[in-house]
Amino acid sequence: MKPNEIRQRNSTALLIIDMINNFDFPGGEKLAASSLPVARKILALKHRAYKKGIPVIYVNDNFKLWRSSWQEVYQFCSEPDSAGRKVSELLQPSEKDFFILKPRHSAFFNTNLPTLLDDLGTKKLIVTGVAGNICVLFTVNDAYMNDFKIAVPRDCIASNTKKENDFALKQMKDLMKVNTAAVKGLKL
Repeated sequence: MKPNEIRQRNSTALLIIDMINNFDFPGGEKLAASSLPVARKILALKHRAYKKGIPVIYVNDNFKLWRSSWQEVYQFCSEPDSAGRKVSELLQPSEKDFFILKPRHSAFFNTNLPTLLDDLGTKKLIVTGVAGNICVLFTVNDAYMNDFKIAVPRDCIASNTKKENDFALKQMKDLMKVNTAAVKGLKL
């Protein structure tokens, strides 16, 4: 068995949603700027997850690059003129990470994420990424509907505005019983 094929069975998994991104959309440069401090927190969380044997799963838009691999998506998002270059470079996936390309907002919609989580024995998800009020929120909703225990560290997601981010966090906490404590207090 090759090293990257070793199963990392753990009841917890860390999801990193859409952080490998070129932010090429209206408001994208603003979201990229607010995503940089979030990316630093996610990177620290990723290293904590490694130490605990928690699998790290990137779930990312494919930017209509339907025949691409994660490496090609990474290259596309880290080009010199990409607004997301700094964030993408900071959070570059490693060979031990899982990477799933998604066609729509939720990480669960038409992806192999449910099968992977089942294979890993996952019962709890730590969800991070962008945009908090769209892809993170839709992913959390689907995770909730599938009976996962969920944590969304409030300082590990970003949206186009603070108001949108705060509203998404309130929805997750109030309606889906999500732990939205800051990452510093998150027990892995």
